Amino acid sequence: MAMDMLRQLAGSRLPATFHTPSEIDQIKLLRAAGLVIALTPAPSDPLTLSGSPRAAQVLAITQKGREELARFPFPDSAPSLPHAAPAGWRYRLQRALGTRST
Repeated sequence: MAMDMLRQLAGSRLPATFHTPSEIDQIKLLRAAGLVIALTPAPSDPLTLSGSPRAAQVLAITQKGREELARFPFPDSAPSLPHAAPAGWRYRLQRALGTRST
C-alpha cells in the first residue's frame, strides 16, 4: 500500500500535501524507510502523543525511493525485459518491416 503511494507520488507534482489519516500514515512509513523527504505533523497533544494530525507534505522522492520504484513492477505496467527487443526506432522499424535481428 505504501508502494502504491510512492508510485502516486512519482507521477505527481511535488511538493504534495495529504490530509487523510491513512495517507499521512503511508507518508510516515515512506519517510521512515528513507524513500521520501517529507514534513509530517507532530501529534496535536504532545504530552499524550495523540490527536489528529492536520497534514503531511512530501517534498521529494529520494534516490533510494526511485530505486525501489524501479525494482517493483506494477500490474498496469509492462514487465521490464532489457534484452527482449531493440530500443527505440530500430524496434519500430523492424516491426514495420517484419524482420528482427539479434
